[in-house]
Amino acid sequence: MNFLHYELRLKKGDVVEVKIDKQANVQLLDEISFTNYKKGKKYSSIGGLSKDLLVKLTSPYKGLWHLVVDLGGHAGTVKASVQVNKG
Repeated sequence: MNFLHYELRLKKGDVVEVKIDKQANVQLLDEISFTNYKKGKKYSSIGGLSKDLLVKLTSPYKGLWHLVVDLGGHAGTVKASVQVNKG
């Protein structure tokens, strides 16, 4: 699976703003969920399929987070830019 990956150190309440150039899955995952995501196993995340080109995701707690952007197995590429706004 092809995906964009950003490793982020976030505090509780930080808002991750993601600008994408087309519809895509935009998800924020903790370490365990990211490992499961890469293995194709069941995982939990914040976010999901976005038809909006600007996505805002809020960190529920402090820690290392993984932002992933993918096309859900569809062909093509997606571009994304990421900005963290402190909560």
